[in-house]
Amino acid sequence: MNKLYFGDNLIVLREHIADESIDLVYLDPPFNSNKNYNILFNSPKGQKSEAQITAFEDTWHWGDEAEREYTEILHQPNTDVAEMIQSFHKFLKNTDMMAYLTMMTIRLLELHRVLKPTGSLYLHCDPTASHYLKVMLDMVFGVENFLNEICWERFNFHADAKRWGRLHDTLLMYSKEQKLFLFNTQRKGYDEKYITSHFKKDENGKLFTLSDPVANGQGPARTFFGKTLEPPKGTHWRFSQERIDVMSAKGLIVMTSSGRPRIKRYLETMEGQVIGDVWTDVPVINSQSAERMGYPTQKPLALLERIINASSNPGDVVLDPFCGCGTAVEAAQKLDRQWIGIDITSLAISLIEKRLRDRYPGIQYEVIGTPKDLEGARDLANRDKYQFQWWACSLVNAQPYQGKKKGADSGIDGLIYFQDDLKTVKKIIVSVKGGESVSVSHIRDLKGTVEREKAAIGIFITLAEPTRPMNTEAVSAGYYESNLGTSFPRIQILTIEGLLSGQQKAEYPDLARGGLTFKRSKPAEKDASQLDFGM
Repeated sequence: MNKLYFGDNLIVLREHIADESIDLVYLDPPFNSNKNYNILFNSPKGQKSEAQITAFEDTWHWGDEAEREYTEILHQPNTDVAEMIQSFHKFLKNTDMMAYLTMMTIRLLELHRVLKPTGSLYLHCDPTASHYLKVMLDMVFGVENFLNEICWERFNFHADAKRWGRLHDTLLMYSKEQKLFLFNTQRKGYDEKYITSHFKKDENGKLFTLSDPVANGQGPARTFFGKTLEPPKGTHWRFSQERIDVMSAKGLIVMTSSGRPRIKRYLETMEGQVIGDVWTDVPVINSQSAERMGYPTQKPLALLERIINASSNPGDVVLDPFCGCGTAVEAAQKLDRQWIGIDITSLAISLIEKRLRDRYPGIQYEVIGTPKDLEGARDLANRDKYQFQWWACSLVNAQPYQGKKKGADSGIDGLIYFQDDLKTVKKIIVSVKGGESVSVSHIRDLKGTVEREKAAIGIFITLAEPTRPMNTEAVSAGYYESNLGTSFPRIQILTIEGLLSGQQKAEYPDLARGGLTFKRSKPAEKDASQLDFGM
C-alpha cells in the first residue's frame, strides 16, 4: 500500500484512490499567505549558501483553472457546497482568496469521498483562511461531523508591534460519520507543577492524590467501613459495593475528617492527563532541531504522531495529499500504519525518498508519477523544465541550485559536496539539459563554470545522446586526482537513460558518504513508540 505520488493531488485522488479506502486524512495545504517559500540547503563551512530554491509559491490567482474548477463544483451532487461556493463568489469576486477556496473545496470533496465511514480528517491552517475553510468543511462533511478546532501553540513568543503576536496554528477535525469515527484518547504525563500542587507522599514515599468517588446522576447508598452513606444530591457513587469493599481492604479508600470517603490514587498507576484541544507541549522545529530538513512549513514529527495515534490504529491507511517533506508519511511508517503521500513537486518526492531511506534502511514503497524510462523523462521535460531539472539532480543525489529565480541561469543546476580528506570540502557542478539535442558548446560552458567556481568536477546530465565531439571535449578536461589515490574524470557526461538503467553513475570520492550535500536523518529506533503522547 505505501505509495508516493508525484502530481496534482486532484488528479491522483480521482484516478488512483478508491471510494472509502482511507482511515485518516491529514493535510497541511498552503495557507494563501501570498508568500514564496524557499527550501534552504545547508552548505558545508566555507561554501556559499546560495543553494536555495522556491519550494512552492503560496499565492493563488483567479484564472482558467479556477474558473473551470468553480464551474465543476456548481454541477457536483452536494448542493450545499454548490450554494455556499456561489455565496462566497458573490462576496469575494474573482479574487486570490476565491481562487484558493475553489482549489481547496474541489479537493475536500474528493477527500470526503475516499474516507471510510470510521475515518477522520485533520486540516492544518492558520487565521488567513481558516474561517472560510471551516464553512466549506461544514458543507462538505456536514455541520454535525465537526469534532474539534485544535489550537497548536507553535511559537513561545512572536513579537508584533501593531497587534497581538500570532502564536498558534489551527487544526480543523471532522469525521466522515459522527457516530462511527475512530478515536483513541491521548494522554500525557503530569507536569511538575501539577504534581507538586496535587500530590502528597505516603509513609513509603509514594506520591498519591485524593479524588471524589461520585459522578453526576442518581444512585443508591453504599457502605464505607461499616457506615452506609447516601451520595450527595444529584450524584451517585461511581463504584459497586463489591468494588468499594475491595478498594477499602487495599487501603485505596480513606475517610476525611468530615466523614466523606475519598479515593486514594497513586501517581505510578495513573494513565496521565487527557489531552484537550489546546496543544502547548509540541515544540516547533527550530534551527537546532535534529529533525529539521530545511523544508518550509515543516511540522514536527510529534505533532503528526499525536494525530495518527488518536485517529487510526496500526495497519490503517493514512493519506497526506500535500505531503511536502513527508512528516506525516514518516510518522505513519514509524507507527506501523500504511500510507499514501501526494505532492506536485518532484523535489518534495525526492526529499521524502531520501528521508525514508535514511530513517528506514530497506523500506519498501512505490513511487508513481516520476519518470521511470526515457519516454517519461521526455514528457516531464516538455511539461515543466524546472521539475525535470530537480528530478534529474536527484538521480545523482545533487541539491538543486537557485530554482526559478530570474537571472539564475549561471550554468549551475545542482551541487554536490564531497570530502576526500579530513580538512577540505570540494564541490561538483551539475548541469542538466532536457532538450532533444546537445552540442559541444554545452561541455565547453560546463568546463568554464567548473573553473570559475573552482569546483573539482563537473557533471553534465543530458536527455539526448551526447555527440562524439562532446565526449572528446570532456576527455580533454583531464582527471581530478583525489587525495585517496584515485582519479576521476573532471568532466562527466551522464545520460538520463544510463542513470535510470543503472549503467551510469556520478563518479567521485566521498569520505562523508553524501552527508555534506543533504542532511542525513538518523535511522529510526526499532522500538519507535512515542513516550509522551501515547495511550
